[in-house]
Amino acid sequence: MDNLTHSLVGALIGQAGLKRKTGLAMPALIIGANLPDVDAACFFWLDGVEHLGFRRGITHGPIAWVLLPLILAGALWWFDRRQASRGRRPEGRLPVHFGWLYALSFIACLSHPALDWLNSYGIRLLEPFSSRWFYGDVLFIIDVWLWALMGFATWLSLRRERCGGEWRRPARIAIAGALAYVGLNGAITWFDETITGTSGETVIASPVPLAFWQRDTILGEPNDWSVRDHDSEFPPFRAISDRRCRWPDVEALRLTSPDLDAFLFWSRAPFAERAQDGSMVIRDARFYDPRARNRFSVALPDVTCEPLS
Repeated sequence: MDNLTHSLVGALIGQAGLKRKTGLAMPALIIGANLPDVDAACFFWLDGVEHLGFRRGITHGPIAWVLLPLILAGALWWFDRRQASRGRRPEGRLPVHFGWLYALSFIACLSHPALDWLNSYGIRLLEPFSSRWFYGDVLFIIDVWLWALMGFATWLSLRRERCGGEWRRPARIAIAGALAYVGLNGAITWFDETITGTSGETVIASPVPLAFWQRDTILGEPNDWSVRDHDSEFPPFRAISDRRCRWPDVEALRLTSPDLDAFLFWSRAPFAERAQDGSMVIRDARFYDPRARNRFSVALPDVTCEPLS
């Protein structure tokens, strides 16, 4: 999910009452909820689409669940001690308890892969013990309805706290409402995949922006995908593209193309399409839009497309 959603989850956990457990609890919760995305630093050393094969891996797996909260708790504890030694520690800050800092950082850090699993992009939850990708197909990566629910509840909780009112209840209600919303979307995805699926075929019920009750349904197998658009008046399945190519010898190509190797490691629904110059482009059916420039693709300029009828 996007980082605003992660941040709001951390803030709501704090406003539900846990921020009173220790000083610097809110930084532990909000930073911790975003901390696994430290792997975004890979953009400094990886080129092209190589980041697709790196992100949502090692920093989202079990070892990171333990180590990242420990690093964060240690940094916050040191920060508090340093402020105290310099006489700059705020008088209103609660005493800092390292155990609670670690517990809150751990809870927040766990919320991150849990949310990332909910969309169709994928996450390697068991890295480095297994490189298997997991997909929830429940929510779109950016969900404005969650923004509205959690953002309003956070604002209301903070406002009530400033006014001396009951400030925990709005956050707790919002957390319960968000869990119910996720459950509803999970049921929608399950129903769509159940009525669509047939033996031997992969079904991906991909959530769409805004219209959370609708799905773009993808059906088929590698290089042979059909799609049913959510906004079609009469939604039959159609071929993902009318410019498909025969599948190339990708095992040989992967040895010379780090971009292709990373893309195919990440891709869940790959297919080959003809470029305007007759060469080949490898795309993913989950993130394919023929009307827009697609950044989830790898160009193979030296490979000629053999068209499929």
